[in-house]
Amino acid sequence: MKHFIRKILSISLVLSVVLATSCHGSRKTAAFDIPDSFDDSRNIEITFWAKNDTNITQTRIYEKAISDFEELYPNINVNLRLYTDYGKIYNDVITNIATDTTPNVCITYPDHIATYMTGNNVVVPLDTLFEDPEYGLGGTELRYDSPSIDQVIPEYLDECMIDGVHYAIPFMRSTEACYVNKTYVEALGYELPEVLTWDFVWEVSEAAMAKNPDGTFAINGQMTMIPFIYKSTDNMMIQMLRQKGAGYSTEEGSVEIFNDTTAELLKTVASHAETGAFSTFKISSYPANFLNAGQCIFAVDSTAGATWMGTDAPLTDISADKLVQFETEVMTVPQFDPENPQMISQGPSICIFNKEDPQVVLASWLFAQYLITNEVQIAYAETEGYVPVTSMAREDEDYIDYLNREGEDNSLYYSIKIQASKLLIENTSNTFVTPVFNGSTSLRDAAGYMIENVTKSVRRHITVDDAYIEQLYSDTSSLYRLDRMVGGDLGPLPGASKALLTTLAVVWAGIGAYFVYDRMKKKKQ
Repeated sequence: MKHFIRKILSISLVLSVVLATSCHGSRKTAAFDIPDSFDDSRNIEITFWAKNDTNITQTRIYEKAISDFEELYPNINVNLRLYTDYGKIYNDVITNIATDTTPNVCITYPDHIATYMTGNNVVVPLDTLFEDPEYGLGGTELRYDSPSIDQVIPEYLDECMIDGVHYAIPFMRSTEACYVNKTYVEALGYELPEVLTWDFVWEVSEAAMAKNPDGTFAINGQMTMIPFIYKSTDNMMIQMLRQKGAGYSTEEGSVEIFNDTTAELLKTVASHAETGAFSTFKISSYPANFLNAGQCIFAVDSTAGATWMGTDAPLTDISADKLVQFETEVMTVPQFDPENPQMISQGPSICIFNKEDPQVVLASWLFAQYLITNEVQIAYAETEGYVPVTSMAREDEDYIDYLNREGEDNSLYYSIKIQASKLLIENTSNTFVTPVFNGSTSLRDAAGYMIENVTKSVRRHITVDDAYIEQLYSDTSSLYRLDRMVGGDLGPLPGASKALLTTLAVVWAGIGAYFVYDRMKKKKQ
């Protein structure tokens, strides 16, 4: 019997290890088995979910891309569904996974894809498709001119990798820029450095808080002035930590954000929020609105939002009589070490969802790949401060001509928009991305939440000290379920894990029953 017990314990130990691997290991999808050829003898219908910001030009680019693609592949019908928010795409995909009604092609983010992958075999791994000589990147059987894999900007391609496997292809890329009212900076007696630093931005922002005897701000003569407004506070915290070399998360998904450097940064933010020198989009509104009205000096927003920035911006949410004339400078986000600038890379990617019919998956891949051809890439990049994701498009004569015509007008060649694009192109090697895992979206949200929270707190005259930070860490961890993340947010346990847990419970119950039986037997003896 003792031998039997040892055997049971050994089995139990093995099951425990398997269970741990099942729970904490990443879920990879089986490689897609590419058909020998594409079947164009039958009609195939695919759905494409994409986002635009009610920008009719972007909508027309999608529609033209679909029309041109369908001319090349008459048997493929692409149905477009537009969203105004990536979060809504994410929520709808999650909802549809359960009913197996996901789209075929989707513009999304790797953070979101990591969560999609908690479903069984949901997202198609693309490495075999990349390399396929007939239908892969630059493949011989394609009916259009596709970039080869070495023509996709390597930094952007790497962003689409989860646990060593590519689950997406990049679509567009942007970064953050600081749009500066250079006129006001110089009026305050300062000269813009070649690279913005946090110390410089904080110092100028505090100087801009000086008021006239009548209560108006001395710099603009208005009753409103918020010198420094940040659109995405999650990016703000992530970039500050990166520049400081401080913890955020590991590649495996362990949370490291609750550290002393984060506390130091939060206290600094709080001190400037308390004077009114700093605010955020969620608290005050769009940075562009304040910048263009002469009520902000440093407005940090995406390069994709460049068409909203500056006196002559083609897009604006304020009336013409509120606009103030000033010189706009497009700069990198503030740095702690200007010799080694670091800025976040952002922008949507394209993923493909698994379906039972391999011909449908292949058709989806053909369309997804078409979206990174020169015609689509260049047309979309010209709508905002995005940049193409391929060297093939960046080196195209039409795109070079577009960049060279900066400032010819205030629409297609709007100078601030093109300067924002050039900023990213010149700093491609200085960009970074955060680790992607199931739960990385929650961690990103938590990073921004802490900055928003301290900013609101000091406005309510709450002291931000060590005790406050400690409580904030606890509240944030609980709110975003970060306390449940070990090597990544586990989410719902897979069926195999549940089965293993049940087996373990039965094994240990059996062991317990045996010991009770054995003890009672000895007592009777």
